[in-house]
Amino acid sequence: MTHAFDTLKTGQQIDGTPFSPTRESIREFCEASLDFNPLHLDDNYMQGNFGKTHFGGIIMHGMNNFGVISKMLTDWLYPQGGVQRRLETRWKAPVKPGDTITPRATVTATRKTEKSRWATLDVQVTNQRGETVATGEAMVEFPA
Repeated sequence: MTHAFDTLKTGQQIDGTPFSPTRESIREFCEASLDFNPLHLDDNYMQGNFGKTHFGGIIMHGMNNFGVISKMLTDWLYPQGGVQRRLETRWKAPVKPGDTITPRATVTATRKTEKSRWATLDVQVTNQRGETVATGEAMVEFPA
């Protein structure tokens, strides 16, 4: 029987589920995370300038990008017996209500060790305009 790890190829893409945040989902994330920063709740506050940045309205939590990426990884990994072990991300652009973001990962390396099998993936989240809103790297394991 071929193990899922043995079919991985460098350059292989994993596509995630698109997510469209709403004002309500952003509010729910505030409540779940206990993060009530006005960046996510107060349109009047968001009319101001933050250094050289002007958002013009509330924005989604950056950690929600992390969740969208984690969902993609677990949806792909768990049915194949894999486990997410590490995820590092960097926020590149704000996500606003009405945007649609889509995560994607690309296998960059695979490695077998004495005890397990590993893959490293570059991750990226883009919006409906093709702009990158988050990037990062994940490490996943396919236990022996």
